[in-house]
Amino acid sequence: MLSTSHFFAYISRLRWIKRWSLMRNAIHEDVAVHSWEVATIAHALGVIYNQQNAEVIDAYKLTTAAIYHDASEVITGDMPTPVKYHSDAMKQAYKGVEKKAQRELLALIPKAMQSDFSEVLIEEDLPEIYQTLLKAADRLSALLKCRAELRAGNKEFERAEKDIYIRLKDMNCLEVDYFLEVFAPAYELSLDNLLEV
Repeated sequence: MLSTSHFFAYISRLRWIKRWSLMRNAIHEDVAVHSWEVATIAHALGVIYNQQNAEVIDAYKLTTAAIYHDASEVITGDMPTPVKYHSDAMKQAYKGVEKKAQRELLALIPKAMQSDFSEVLIEEDLPEIYQTLLKAADRLSALLKCRAELRAGNKEFERAEKDIYIRLKDMNCLEVDYFLEVFAPAYELSLDNLLEV
């Protein structure tokens, strides 16, 4: 008889965790929606990376890691970036809580599957390039959210958009530059304009 696992039922509750909770939002975003967008962007960054480098990474593993990148927030909730990075002490404390939450989620998975899930669920277990591209995809998603809010007339996101853009450029990541040049401009278009090829 197999024992039951609460893992997927638990993380399905990510849809109820609101992002950007300390800011007025014109457009609702929850952690599940954000994770999907980060996964699609991460896949693209993985493909771009593979086209530009001799060393090939597994773009599908990167995509899967992106799906789970905020899964620990089902335990911790979403901590707004300005609060999370307010000081080194806050940053270190939150990172510790985040790591503990990731390990608690991993423990919910049947033991026979834990090593496979550890490779995508525990961020520090990922190779450095995966962590870099995952962070880039997360920031790109946040930038696109800020720009959508600004287009909706919500000036609450002006500072966040500038700060995130600077952090993205400071990464000196060719994959980010490619995404910003090739894919990001289309996010400014209306549906009618998107349909015109």
